[in-house]
Amino acid sequence: MTASAESTAADPSVQRRFPDFFIVGHAKSGTTALYEMLRRHPQLYMPPVKEPQYFARNLNPPADGSRFEQTGRRPETLDQYLSLFTPARPEQRVGEASTFYIFSPLAPGRIADARPDARIIAIFREPASFLHSLHLQMLQNHAESQKDLRKAIALEDARRHGRKIPRNAHWPQALMYTERVRYSEQLRRYHEVFPREQVLALIYDDFRADNEATLRRVLSFLEVDDSVPLAPTHANPTVAVRSVRLDGMMRSVRAARGPISQAVKSTVKGLTTGTMRRDVLYPFRRRLLYGEPQPLERALEQELHARFEGEVAALGEYLDRDLLALWRYDGGR
Repeated sequence: MTASAESTAADPSVQRRFPDFFIVGHAKSGTTALYEMLRRHPQLYMPPVKEPQYFARNLNPPADGSRFEQTGRRPETLDQYLSLFTPARPEQRVGEASTFYIFSPLAPGRIADARPDARIIAIFREPASFLHSLHLQMLQNHAESQKDLRKAIALEDARRHGRKIPRNAHWPQALMYTERVRYSEQLRRYHEVFPREQVLALIYDDFRADNEATLRRVLSFLEVDDSVPLAPTHANPTVAVRSVRLDGMMRSVRAARGPISQAVKSTVKGLTTGTMRRDVLYPFRRRLLYGEPQPLERALEQELHARFEGEVAALGEYLDRDLLALWRYDGGR
């Protein structure tokens, strides 16, 4: 039994519910869109906090859970985690979405220990496209500073040993891009602790091609009404960071780090209204810092295809589906 489950069992006063289902990832693979659509279903409850990551985090957080109280973003204690689901009605199924649960080797066992009858939803995306989009997201989140994906991948060994880690990379393991593409191993970890009928593996291409059909499949899997009208949602679009340095400077100003940044932020607030900042300055800042992403360089795409062809074949065999052909790998042509 995990520390989280033990603490619940030891404390009879904790009567809150663990989730009935988990969207476990991958990032940049439609998880946010699926989360947003499921939140609208009257028979389901998902908290406003996406990515609680509780079962993938260090289980020895600060005793007071101060960061969660300050930001309201990610729970640090079991009580904080379970409190996310207290607004759910008794008849609703409760779920959450944390993409690191597919990446963490410990999360499947921790989830199964806490909720052995949980339903698991995993989403997989073609590796080269996935890493391209993930790298752009890491740049946007300021966790990555190397704009060239090939160079970022080449830095993995140094970063694994604690070198070349960007200042804002609070979890350097997330920068191990190629380690994310261990799809069959990740899926097997869930099948080792959950019966196969409790694990639904989706392919990102299917979700993109027919949003509604995939949603109906998920609703049926969760055993709720699949006829409820839910409008398709496209969330968390990928963007390209025009300048990492400029983006970092703007981030410092927004956070008011240092006396100069504090002075700039105070001056801007003094000279503008909230409406002006919302309708003019913020959209201008976004256009200045971000743009449409460029397609992945063909040579790098081919390199990644060669590198991950075996993994794609293994996942396809595991799912009894020709993913080499679907994802246009040489072995599938």
